[in-house]
Amino acid sequence: MQLSDQLSEAKSYIRSLCPLKPTVGLILGSGMGSFAESIEKQCVVEYESIPHFGTTSVAGHSGKLYLGTVAGVPIAALQGRLHYYEGYTMPQVVFPTRTLAMLGIKVLVVTNAAGGLRKKMKPGDFMVINDHINLFGDNPLKGKNLDDMGPRFPDMTDAYDKSLVRLALNCAKKVKLRATQGVYVGLTGPTYETPAEVKYLQKIGGDAVGMSTVPEVIAANHFGVRTVGVSCITNQAAGLSKTKLSHDEVTQTGKLIESQFKDFVTLLVQELGALHASR
Repeated sequence: MQLSDQLSEAKSYIRSLCPLKPTVGLILGSGMGSFAESIEKQCVVEYESIPHFGTTSVAGHSGKLYLGTVAGVPIAALQGRLHYYEGYTMPQVVFPTRTLAMLGIKVLVVTNAAGGLRKKMKPGDFMVINDHINLFGDNPLKGKNLDDMGPRFPDMTDAYDKSLVRLALNCAKKVKLRATQGVYVGLTGPTYETPAEVKYLQKIGGDAVGMSTVPEVIAANHFGVRTVGVSCITNQAAGLSKTKLSHDEVTQTGKLIESQFKDFVTLLVQELGALHASR
């Protein structure tokens, strides 16, 4: 079965459960899944029940699709993502993102937990992503192009929509969230980076590092979906902190910023909804 047919099957199945047509898509990263509790739900779908979707295996990634509203804006939220390091192929990693695009989202909000590559970054800080560096050594668009979804050679100059970057920074300021902007570096994982690798990432212009986001943003841009990305800095990268890194640190920091994150994303979704309603 062709990938386009698989996506159509996934879309039809979800639509059979919920007719909601989302304006905003949301990917909730590690430690951020609790935001789903604030969604005025119309339908909750387990990933494993959606045709061709895949399942999550990482703590903090529940593997549920929420369809409902936030501040009156119709959204589709992925509570958890599929990671390349779990053994999935790139097309499988971005299948949920492409499904959101098939459902009709106009903008995608991608969130993640990341390690700070700058000494001034502290756990609990946020970084609005203004660009990325792909060090996965792979690309979700490799292979035969899906012409009905996007061009063979998509431009990535505005992979992270500049006007949405400004909007996200303004929302962060309004809710008194400590936030900056910077470049996200995506690597395969699942190991954390060595101190030598961190020095390399700093030299090539990285501000935060993680194991996700880049494939999803590429797929969304290919589909013509505007994208904004936000990293929660859950730890300082190796060599910048005196403590060893662990996933527990990621989830613990996520819990500490739950309330602020909820306020920020709620306002951001509200602003994005108003922006697209005026178009």
